Amino acid sequence: MGCLLMVALMSKRGSKFERRPRDFYPTPAAAVLPVLPHLPERGSFIEPCAGDGALVDVLAGAGLRCAHASDIDPQRDDIAQGDALDRPFLPIADCIITNPPWDRGILHPMIDAFRTVLPTWLLFDADWIHTLKARPFLPYCAKIVSVGRVKWIPGSKHTSFDNAAWYFFQAKPVQQTVFVGRA
Repeated sequence: MGCLLMVALMSKRGSKFERRPRDFYPTPAAAVLPVLPHLPERGSFIEPCAGDGALVDVLAGAGLRCAHASDIDPQRDDIAQGDALDRPFLPIADCIITNPPWDRGILHPMIDAFRTVLPTWLLFDADWIHTLKARPFLPYCAKIVSVGRVKWIPGSKHTSFDNAAWYFFQAKPVQQTVFVGRA
């Protein structure tokens, strides 16, 4: 099997698995633990891609307060319905924390929209930083916290094929991005 075909079959963005509608993958606690030491202690957050609230629950369990949670297709009653790109967020919290869709056509507009309102933590694939399309956003990325591979689908035998990372974006350019590897 050729190298390019092998890579496509091994990648989450390749053709081996069919993507879930709206890129809905509940955030497992294992993906959140590495970022907790970098979040404001007892701070508040907005979760604009809340889905079923899995990320909200882990962050609340760690002592943070959810000021607002919404999703284009909420999966529980305490999450408001709304498209994150259609509604500007008022700075009613310390930061935005979310596991957004990894589709670049959605992700990149979210980076620009969110970072200009509040400091923003986004969870997505770690390889993104090595792409040409990441270049316009890198000056605003203050920190990257490595997560590694996690199990996105409960009950599945394996972790994902992609490594994940938390990216911390700010409104103003930063001098240097801090990389935090796995312990």
